[in-house]
Amino acid sequence: MRTTLTLDDDVADALKERARHLDQPFKRVLNDVLRCGLRPNAPQPAEPYRVRIHSTGFAPGVDPLRLNQLVDELETEAYLEKEARIARAGSERADDQ
Repeated sequence: MRTTLTLDDDVADALKERARHLDQPFKRVLNDVLRCGLRPNAPQPAEPYRVRIHSTGFAPGVDPLRLNQLVDELETEAYLEKEARIARAGSERADDQ
C-alpha cells in the first residue's frame, strides 16, 4: 500500500540513522519499526498482583517512616536531662563546700 506520511524531524533522523547502520532501505526499516510497535504487549499474568494488607499496630496518623526522627528527639531530650542533672549535682556540691 502506498501512502503519504509526515514524520517529525527527530523520528525521521532516527529512522535514517538506523537504515544507514543496518545498511537497509529506509522503507524496510520504517516497516520493521512499525511492526515492532504494533505487536501486542507481553501477555498479562493470569492473576493480577495483589498487595496483602496487614495491621502494623500504629495508630492512624503515625508515619512509620519518621520513627527514626522520633527516636533522635527522645535521645536528645534524655541527653539534655542527664546533662542538667549532672550540672545541678555539680552546683549542689559547690554550694556544700
